[in-house]
Amino acid sequence: MSPLVLALALAAAPSFELAPGLEPAAPIAREANAGWRDLADTWSDVTGTRPPSPKLRLERGDDLAPDRAGASRIGVVELRASRDGLLTTQMVVALRHELAHQMLWAACPAASDDALFHESFALATSGELAAWNDGTYLSMGAAKRQLASSHSLDNRAARSALARLLANAQMDHGLPRVLTVRLRRCADGTRWIPLTVDELTSIPLADGDALVVLSRHSGEALQLQGDANVPLPFGSTLKPFLAAGSFGSAPVLPVDAKREEWSCGDDAPKTMNVETALLRSCNGYFLDWAARDAKVAKLGAYGPVLKQLGLAHLPADGSEAIGLRPTLKLTPLALAQAYRVLAATNPNVIDILRHNAERGTLSNLPASSRLRGIALKTGTVRDADSRAELGLIVAVDDDVVAVMARKGRQPRSFAGELADVLEHLRGQRELAKAEVQVLGLVPPEQVEARCPGISVLATASGPKLASVTTQLEDLTRTGDALCLGAPWMLSFPGGPKEGRAYAGTFRWSPPPSYVPPEGMPPPSERQRRAREGSSFIFATRLGLYVAGVLAAEDSQLAGEPRAALARAVAHNVGAERHPGRPLCDTTHCQAFRGTVRPQPGDAAALNDDALGSAGWLTFSQGGDEPWSEVRPLAKVAQALGATPITLGFAEERVRFTVRTSDGDAVYEDRAELPCERLRNPLHLPACPDAAELVGSQVRFHGHGRGHGEGLDLEAAKHGPLDHRELLKSAYGADR
Repeated sequence: MSPLVLALALAAAPSFELAPGLEPAAPIAREANAGWRDLADTWSDVTGTRPPSPKLRLERGDDLAPDRAGASRIGVVELRASRDGLLTTQMVVALRHELAHQMLWAACPAASDDALFHESFALATSGELAAWNDGTYLSMGAAKRQLASSHSLDNRAARSALARLLANAQMDHGLPRVLTVRLRRCADGTRWIPLTVDELTSIPLADGDALVVLSRHSGEALQLQGDANVPLPFGSTLKPFLAAGSFGSAPVLPVDAKREEWSCGDDAPKTMNVETALLRSCNGYFLDWAARDAKVAKLGAYGPVLKQLGLAHLPADGSEAIGLRPTLKLTPLALAQAYRVLAATNPNVIDILRHNAERGTLSNLPASSRLRGIALKTGTVRDADSRAELGLIVAVDDDVVAVMARKGRQPRSFAGELADVLEHLRGQRELAKAEVQVLGLVPPEQVEARCPGISVLATASGPKLASVTTQLEDLTRTGDALCLGAPWMLSFPGGPKEGRAYAGTFRWSPPPSYVPPEGMPPPSERQRRAREGSSFIFATRLGLYVAGVLAAEDSQLAGEPRAALARAVAHNVGAERHPGRPLCDTTHCQAFRGTVRPQPGDAAALNDDALGSAGWLTFSQGGDEPWSEVRPLAKVAQALGATPITLGFAEERVRFTVRTSDGDAVYEDRAELPCERLRNPLHLPACPDAAELVGSQVRFHGHGRGHGEGLDLEAAKHGPLDHRELLKSAYGADR
């Protein structure tokens, strides 16, 4: 440790206060100071800075659970005292574990909600790794499965699994390298992205090897491998942002064949436009353009977005903007997010890049035919002898954005690897786009949107950074709203306090006014909103939408019934309940209350054979549970369009009699309607079996839940049929 760092360390000791009753006080105080000093030294070695020194209170944890030796909240550490009043090894380990949490809360507040990072750091610095791995051997695969199935990291099984993964990691400054990378992100002030289990389990690669696959529709990271969250030089991959940021003012420039920067292909033209320059990744074009107009290097409207994604500053000149001077860096994940924004804001540039495999930097390769039609951009970071230090390829297709980085290789040498990744993803139905009208029952001005990541609006003039929290209507009236790095959280009167998660994009699209069918009474305001639809159109990937519908319709559904309903829900995405518009999120279409992580098996169900050209596939909770409900006669009359004097039900229809008069003559007329015309507005559990008119009220009797048509979920749960047989039974024909 240098004398300066040592002096800082002595000056930066935290202030510990020991609460009365915590014994033995003096040894605990010594261990607390020693533990903090070790943590501070680790922080300094990794980041080159000193952590803050908060005031900490140490208390006796008499209320701790039996399996807990310590606990923390910001500024306070609780310890379970030993029975004999002596300082035990367990107390020392627990103290160091909780001090690690306190260190991160003080030095890295951006990671305060990242439980996996916090627990990993505490395990790695407290001396617990070996102890947590005592007992039966745990494989890496089993450890990953254990973590995936654990709802909390605060138990022995989860910590054992986490310790197993950490013990297998590459080390750096005495810590798993995945943690030192994150500590440096803290010190650099880079926007925090939560640690993932995939980062802990990825195969150790040389610096620079990475793979990111991002959903264009939901924004979620579908794959993260290698150094996906490590800032890397980006080579030429930002050239499309120079073109997009110029608002269409890119010039046609003379080619200077004498300069090496203009060596962009064998057949050098006399002049070059931006399309050719992008496909050939011609450095000379962009350098000369930036020399003519210095603003080009600042990346236009994309500059602020790229800074939010981790770019240290806007490029000073063209050479820095196109990566010839590799002084700026972006993580592969941030680069993928930037291309998602580019695809949403400037499809013209994306369309240019779709020709790369035909006449660009990835043409005339064995893999070129497999990459045709995909928007591609390559980048190469070279040393002083023009040897490739790092190669990158960015790919944008209809459903995903992929970034592949390989150390010491040129992009053309691993284009086949990227083609393999994309071919594996191609055709996976869960990745397709799904749109839904959301929150049509809530007045638009009452919906508040919060973006825990980076809020970006895709407008006609490019991207614009938006407020983290604002009214969704205000956002979407300006442009399509994206939240990079996290799902949107929507709040509204009557909704959950924490809000609903929506991983995807919102756009503003007011529906046409609802006109009730001729002869039907005017609907209530709620009925009108449900039938009219919503001004908010939400786009996500199909897998997340279907999982959200399944959670809203029946969160306990599992196995074959879940697979059957998943296929029916996905099929209905292509049907029309609101002519010319997406489905709504109410029971008028399919209930949807935000995106939900799919369960294992959902993808396989969605990728099964399509259900053919059948129209809308109905389903209901079903079952045989009897029920009885009372409704005012006036409400019944409003639903039917007349006051009934008798009511009957058969074949999913309501049959009723009404009195009419013609002068002195009184007649009784019979009528019938689909039962849904009555069930839905009266919010009855199902189409009734019978009804009694009692004065000004009507008592309905029935069984089961829902409209009684199509797939009966309760019956499916208790039956022996697989999902194909369930679909065939519900909808006929082979499914």
